[in-house]
Amino acid sequence: MDTHGAMRTFAKVVELGSFAAAADKLDQARSAVTRQVAFLEQRYGVRLLNRTTRKLGLTDAGQAFYDRIRPILADLDDLEQALQAEDSRPSGRLRVAAPVSFGVRHLGPAIADYIAAYPDVFIDLDLNDRVVDLVEEGYDVAVRIGSLPDSTLVARPLAPQALKVCASPAYLAAHGEPLHPEDLKRHRCLQYAYSRTGNEWRFEKDGQTHAVRVPTFLRANNGDILRTAAVAGHGIVLQPGFLVDTDIDAGRLVPLLRDYSHAPIAMYAVYPHRRYLTAKVRTFVAFLEARFCPAAPDR
Repeated sequence: MDTHGAMRTFAKVVELGSFAAAADKLDQARSAVTRQVAFLEQRYGVRLLNRTTRKLGLTDAGQAFYDRIRPILADLDDLEQALQAEDSRPSGRLRVAAPVSFGVRHLGPAIADYIAAYPDVFIDLDLNDRVVDLVEEGYDVAVRIGSLPDSTLVARPLAPQALKVCASPAYLAAHGEPLHPEDLKRHRCLQYAYSRTGNEWRFEKDGQTHAVRVPTFLRANNGDILRTAAVAGHGIVLQPGFLVDTDIDAGRLVPLLRDYSHAPIAMYAVYPHRRYLTAKVRTFVAFLEARFCPAAPDR
């Protein structure tokens, strides 16, 4: 009996919770599914599943076996897909996640150029400022801006994004201009909800870091909402250049505290760790690297 095939069948039984469901999914007879699991138990000399008339459960040995074979089966799937795509153009559905504002302003036009080059790829783009779980939610690639938590994801760096603090001329006329980071404590500040430092804004000058907890008068989980509020004169905003540069150039926003700098925030293309990448993931990540690094959308 094919050991790898039996492993796949066993994994499907575990994932679906029954022999019958696995048999339906695999288009096999239930007796064939039962024989494959029995074959593995006999081959390795351990009971993998506890069976009753009402319930199916993993033994300790079965759980350990499943945990070990799952990544092996995933690698085999990836290898098969990569080999099948080796001599063909990238094709199929590619699920991509990205922050809303960056996605609308920069990733959208980039995707239009990508699908012009690879018309057999169908991109399913989800714009959302929250950090999605690529594995659990089934995404192939995500663009992330900001520091990355430790994970098993592969991260390919793109162009870093410069942060800028700014306000409208009308706001400055009414409230004055802050000349030192500490002055921000007396101003109306607009806060990005997903910032890893919360309402603490950090400035650098002459090798020293100035960390200021600013009062928040508007909090939103989307940068464009904050940019719009800043242009309307409702407060001071700290956002990446790709969001505010156009308004600065047009005079709708004025950069502040220019003697101070901010550590740029990193931008990455991330994807689940796979030894063998499909052609669509490989070409899309390479396209993002060529598009956004080193030529960045912000200045």
